[in-house]
Amino acid sequence: MLKDKNTFKKAFQERFKILYGTPVDEGTNLEKYKALASLVSNQISEHWYQTNKHYKHTKQVKEVYYFSIEFLLGRLLSNNLLNLGIYDIVEEGLSELGINLQDLAEQEADAGLGSGGLGRLAADFLDSMASLNLPGHGCGIRYRYGLFEQKLKQGEQVECADDWLKNGFVWEYRRPDKAVEVRFGGKVRANCVEGRTVFIHEEYETALAIPYDVPIVGYKNGLVNTLRLWSAEAPETEFDYASFQRGDYLKAVERKYSAESLSQILYPDDSFYEGRKLRLKQQYFFVSAGLQSIVRRYKKRHATLHNFPEKVALHINDTHPALVIPELMRILLDEEGMGWDEAWEITTHTVSYTNHTIMPEALEKWPIDLFKQILPRIFMIIEEINERYCQELWQKNLGMEKIRKMAIVGDGYVRMAPLAIVGSYSVNGVAKIHSEILKGQVMRDYCEVSPLKFNNKTNGITHRRWLLTANPQLGELITKTIGTNWYKNPSDLTNLLYFKDDSFFQEKFTQIKLQNKIKVADFIKERYGWEIDSNSIFDIHIKRIHAYKRQLLNALHIMYLYNRLLENPDLEITPRTFIFAGKAAPGYYLAKKTIKLINTLAEVINNDKTIQEKIKVVFLENYNVSLAELLIPSADVSEQISTASKEASGTGNMKFMMNGAVTIGTLDGANVEILERVGLENFILFGLTAEEVLNYYKYGGYYSHSLYNSKSVVKKILDQLINGFLGVPKDEFMVIYEHLLTYNDEFFVLKDLGAYIKAQERIEELYKDKVKWLKMCITNVAYSGFFSSDRTINEYSAGIWDLKPAVIKKH
Repeated sequence: MLKDKNTFKKAFQERFKILYGTPVDEGTNLEKYKALASLVSNQISEHWYQTNKHYKHTKQVKEVYYFSIEFLLGRLLSNNLLNLGIYDIVEEGLSELGINLQDLAEQEADAGLGSGGLGRLAADFLDSMASLNLPGHGCGIRYRYGLFEQKLKQGEQVECADDWLKNGFVWEYRRPDKAVEVRFGGKVRANCVEGRTVFIHEEYETALAIPYDVPIVGYKNGLVNTLRLWSAEAPETEFDYASFQRGDYLKAVERKYSAESLSQILYPDDSFYEGRKLRLKQQYFFVSAGLQSIVRRYKKRHATLHNFPEKVALHINDTHPALVIPELMRILLDEEGMGWDEAWEITTHTVSYTNHTIMPEALEKWPIDLFKQILPRIFMIIEEINERYCQELWQKNLGMEKIRKMAIVGDGYVRMAPLAIVGSYSVNGVAKIHSEILKGQVMRDYCEVSPLKFNNKTNGITHRRWLLTANPQLGELITKTIGTNWYKNPSDLTNLLYFKDDSFFQEKFTQIKLQNKIKVADFIKERYGWEIDSNSIFDIHIKRIHAYKRQLLNALHIMYLYNRLLENPDLEITPRTFIFAGKAAPGYYLAKKTIKLINTLAEVINNDKTIQEKIKVVFLENYNVSLAELLIPSADVSEQISTASKEASGTGNMKFMMNGAVTIGTLDGANVEILERVGLENFILFGLTAEEVLNYYKYGGYYSHSLYNSKSVVKKILDQLINGFLGVPKDEFMVIYEHLLTYNDEFFVLKDLGAYIKAQERIEELYKDKVKWLKMCITNVAYSGFFSSDRTINEYSAGIWDLKPAVIKKH
């Protein structure tokens, strides 16, 4: 165990010598990182062993398995050091060896296991489960390549392979002895055996699922849970030796590559048939592998599956893992020989479901023909679930039209959200307003039938990572001011309210923010060549590029501000730096054109000397967790400007708040609850309400052309998109122009533009009063403790999973 820096230094030098056969001072930073990670892994392994031993031998332990298509872990070295309680020991020891810990941490690639908020939430939840001593594990896919590496060429997004595994992943452990088979295609034959129908799956294709386990370290409590990631391989028999010998080399390895494609990339393009097919196979692959593993493990510890829900909870993070429900039914029916009623009783008392969206395109559904071809037995089970559910609805006298709308199978599709609702005992939204929209509109019919299923669990973030690791200077200031109790009890951050008027605390807070801004300015200068004023307002908008997230609204405001400066270069405004980052889905043309627009604005504005560098625009490529950890501590303004009703919750808003940024936002997602806590005087509110938006969708009455014709500001900006003003071909941004006018501005960008401009002007005025602005920032930090994922997970544990904390003896 690494108990002091001298013990660490000796162990580190010895480990390096064993791995590379040379002294430490002759090694590269990558080699030093790997040696350090290997040493840390050894310390984790002892805790991991003791945790698994406790779970295995303590009969009353109930464990939750969190199924998610994404786990956006970010870099793990610093987080593991922090949670083990050895960060300072390692940092000091390395320093005495002439090594900077941060330099080594930056050698680690961001794990390509997710793309955005869904995956980062899952990672934060795992961290909180472990830190709260809760027996909780993750189940996902070990993608060979991440979503994609985003590069910018002439201002346009270009997708490249995210080869995150090229230097290995030091935290994972391959477990080939725990491999399981997953079956696709084929035929299902029914036999009558001893008076009961037995279903036999034949002529199927097989993929071998190999688990890779990643330890999830709790905060200073000796507990280590497991994230199990499944990698697809072909069974050894899949190599066609005869074809290879005949010279047909591609045919010889065809099945091998077909199997391995299941875990090659996250979110294959589903705009064509083969992409949709692969997505469905991916979802079943990790669900089936995970459940087979869980049931196998359970049977080793318990004599019967009849009390399965008492010892196991299965949670599905959005609809991607919804096939947990029919797959558990298949295992109980076909492999365990249970009857339908008992199997359904067990399933519906084991599975719980979190919904993350009301966007129609994100509520997954699969063509019946495709589904039947790939998963014939699973389709049979879903058909039976649907038939029984529709009969139940019929007995409640709901009428054929409503039953048709609520059916799991209908209109040529298998619908994942209804399946998840019907097969779960709990359905939760992720912010108060989101949950109310689910209950009152999107899932109203299901809520009326099963009202007790539906509940809210507002999202959270792991405050230890997003303050102590991402912003260590601020974390240290907070600790010196209010003590260490907030590490485990983040609600104690409210004690900072006693210091918001303290001039010493304000001065230190200001210095830390400036240091973080200088770091970002240096990064931008080195990477992109732009000179950024670290004393300017850092206005940051970082998230997935999507029309409803309204990066376009931000861009139109920048055009408005630029026009004002062109009219009056001597206009007195506080210098402003607008920073964007985020990826657009490869097939999402409008989002990719929005990226192009932002980069075009950057080229025009940043090179225009007449405006005296009063505004700058920067788009940073390849947004990931590490880039977020750099940017968020530097932010003055947090852009949370989605169309009200569209963002389920958001977690970026919480991270910015926790790091002392002031939110400009709509009444959407968790913004509502942030506003409730900090008060209107500490939040820049604008825009339509969710009710107003939903009424426009339902009853009409909004015409973007009317705004174009009546508002000269709107007309000027939109005309500039297509009249050559931006120095690009006139049709370059025609798709944006038409989206806003021809297709009537689906997400109310123009409707909210006037209010957004006024909100930005309010920021300008507030920022000039430095003391008032500082109080706003400190107030946001003070109230951010509520948005810790520790609070969220405690609510899941008590209200959904019924878990009890495990006490692991420290060794």
